[in-house]
Amino acid sequence: MIRRNLCAGMALFTVGILGVVTLPALAEDASAPAPAYVLPAGTPEYIKAAIADPARSAEQRARDVNRKPAELLMMSGIRPGQTVVEFASFGQYFTTFLSDIVGPKGTVYMYDLPYTEKRAGEASRAFVAAHPNSKYQLADYNTLELPQKVDEVFMVLYYHDLFINKIDTASLDTRIFNALKPGGIFLVVDHNARPGSGTADTPKLHRIDPAVIRKEVTAAGFKLIKESKLLAHPEDDHTQLVFAPGLRGLTDQTVFVFRKPKS
Repeated sequence: MIRRNLCAGMALFTVGILGVVTLPALAEDASAPAPAYVLPAGTPEYIKAAIADPARSAEQRARDVNRKPAELLMMSGIRPGQTVVEFASFGQYFTTFLSDIVGPKGTVYMYDLPYTEKRAGEASRAFVAAHPNSKYQLADYNTLELPQKVDEVFMVLYYHDLFINKIDTASLDTRIFNALKPGGIFLVVDHNARPGSGTADTPKLHRIDPAVIRKEVTAAGFKLIKESKLLAHPEDDHTQLVFAPGLRGLTDQTVFVFRKPKS
């Protein structure tokens, strides 16, 4: 699933003492002041620097207000020097942050399903060429062998797609668990479906009941350490396709932070 493109045009940004990023206006009135993404207090310098990276595209910057990357990155606990796995890296919105943060002593493994090659393969290979600490692979998630002693795994807005693509989620969750170091983090973000609906709406709406994610990932041995409404949108009634006009980027989402027990 290709991630959201909320607005077009060039973005102007400034990261200063207050950590403010000024973005293009999302309102229909072109004269309205542009919304600003304000970094939360206590944002580490390496996250500030990643968000301010001049290599980030205008399209990526335009999504920051709604995607709250600093908050998510802080929630994950990511740090320089770590080994990170990202599923569904196409588009490189989070991949860019991850690569910048882990730095030359860290590694980012990017895994995409083969169907994404036509739309994103060339751009993903170009990203790797520009970021020596990243590795890119098209892979069947049902047979993927993950690197070991991983610090963090990111799966943002894609767990529901595992069902659409007929991935054995129990097997994948177990392999993710085994790949992580004791204490390692598995961060999952996804679009909410109607409570109690399971995966019934997943093929049509690209949504999933958060209870499914919680149940499956903890069944693999993970401990749920945080379930956040950071990206909640109560006005979303969970009945529309996530790509519907006016809804893209504004869906009701749940953030999960799972941890592999240390012992």
